[in-house]
Amino acid sequence: MMMGAMSKNMESMPDMAMMDMSVMQACMDACAACEQACTVCSTQMMDCSPACMNCADMCNTMMRSMMRMPGMTPASMMAMLDACIAMCQTCMDECMEHADMSDVCRMCAQACQACMDACMAMKDMMMASA
Repeated sequence: MMMGAMSKNMESMPDMAMMDMSVMQACMDACAACEQACTVCSTQMMDCSPACMNCADMCNTMMRSMMRMPGMTPASMMAMLDACIAMCQTCMDECMEHADMSDVCRMCAQACQACMDACMAMKDMMMASA
């Protein structure tokens, strides 16, 4: 039911009516998982905490933006995806410095990588649909 409602919302985005909703759902799921992992990691109070908090906020914003397609343009969605990818990269790099000492940091870095991959898949799908 949710995917049907999202598909209708996608029709309001210029030139994006043919987007694959499963790719979009996978991106939202990856953003949600990354937000959760980053939030948990930020509580460790390690050097990566600020990057984790910022990444959690960015992933939440990305996910929420994908749920509100009316008013979005392909250019603004691409910019949001690029920002999410950049924030995940920063967080992943920070957490990898602690990954040998912390399973939580390793998990967070993996979630960031998965989110970046999902955002890239979303960008690729948008470019192919344009």
